[in-house]
Amino acid sequence: MVRPAELLQITNRMIKTVPEVKTVFGKAGRAETATDPAPIEMFETVIQLKPQSEWREGMTMEKLIAELDSRVKVPGLANVFVPPIRNRIDMLATGIKSPVGVKVSGADLATLDRLGAKIAQVVKTVPGTTSAISDRILGGRYIDIKVDRLAAARYGLSIEDVQNTAAGAVGGMSVDEKIEGLARFPINVRFPREMRGSVEALRSLPIVAPTGGIVPLGAVASVQIADGPVMVKSENARPSAWVYVDVRDRDIVGFVNEARQKVAREVSMPPGYSITWSGQFEYAERASKRLAVIVPLTIGVIFLLLYLAFKRVREPLIVLLALPFALIGGVWLIYLMGHAISVATAVGFIALAGLAAEFGVIMLVYLDKAIEERIEAGKFSKTEDLSPRAGSAARPFPRRGRSSIRSDHGASGRACRGARPPVCRRREAAPSPFPIQGERQSPRRPCR
Repeated sequence: MVRPAELLQITNRMIKTVPEVKTVFGKAGRAETATDPAPIEMFETVIQLKPQSEWREGMTMEKLIAELDSRVKVPGLANVFVPPIRNRIDMLATGIKSPVGVKVSGADLATLDRLGAKIAQVVKTVPGTTSAISDRILGGRYIDIKVDRLAAARYGLSIEDVQNTAAGAVGGMSVDEKIEGLARFPINVRFPREMRGSVEALRSLPIVAPTGGIVPLGAVASVQIADGPVMVKSENARPSAWVYVDVRDRDIVGFVNEARQKVAREVSMPPGYSITWSGQFEYAERASKRLAVIVPLTIGVIFLLLYLAFKRVREPLIVLLALPFALIGGVWLIYLMGHAISVATAVGFIALAGLAAEFGVIMLVYLDKAIEERIEAGKFSKTEDLSPRAGSAARPFPRRGRSSIRSDHGASGRACRGARPPVCRRREAAPSPFPIQGERQSPRRPCR
């Protein structure tokens, strides 16, 4: 039988065979604290990679994970490659150490174990699944000690005396505490391994009776090995079995929707049992529910602000009709870049809608101003007036290099009649305050 420490060393050596791996550090089991969400049977290995400049040519993170997954093949172990910090956050938030998890809740542990194994087999057939493994609830081996009350009473022993002897022999008993500065270390005492290494040795454990005699444990209690659960998990005050699913090269929302439909078709749930999909999918579900409220509210606020600015309904409707075209362009960009729709892209679409509305407002304000100027100039009555060459009202900036002659008595340019002759002014570039030597200013000349 391979011990967990030896199995951990084997997997570490398999991972170290990849040239891009710098260091490997593994941990078996969990810490002795209630804040550690790791299960007992989990091997947690932290892999430090070399700088990307030292990788093989053409190697990417996706190819590296695929190579690690193909090399680390141990019967009974399933590989899940996730960043360490995100793994801990997911385990603290949902309890699931993989991107997607299935929680099966019910009353009977044997039924939960059977349903979990069946769901894992079905999920493995869904495209995008790299591994799916269910908790083995049953399979634990326990030493069951049942005290015979009548036999213990004949020797003057109480149930507490028998239980204390059995607990001290197998698990040990804390007798004192050693203090070194701020650190405290408990001192634990128990029987040697040869006196507790088998059922026969446990039955021969001596118990000191009140009369001073030595009574073997087998004389006052039955000692045998019994099957039981390895670890019992609970969800909403009900026992549960968890299925861990690793997804790669596919969006989690689409995967869960397809897997949920397939599990509902192929797995029949007994009365009183339920299935809950958990993991990172829960974040997507919560975000989709919030976005279903935020997106319409955002569009409504944009429409209200535009209506307050223009005092009409026509301009806000024109701006909002341009939003779908901007969003369609964003969808095509995501598709061409090979990205998946996520919460981050949804937030980006909200920002894109605001930017499109801003550009629409700028264009509407400019067009309204240009139309008002043409109407005031009387150049908005014919179709030819819509051309940019019809006048200068549609041009926000005057063109240089052209001159225009304006008469003080009208735009016809006829001969002037009066004591004061009109003067033609050439509209060219403004004269420099520091004229260059030899440069002459354009003189005023009378109209002819």
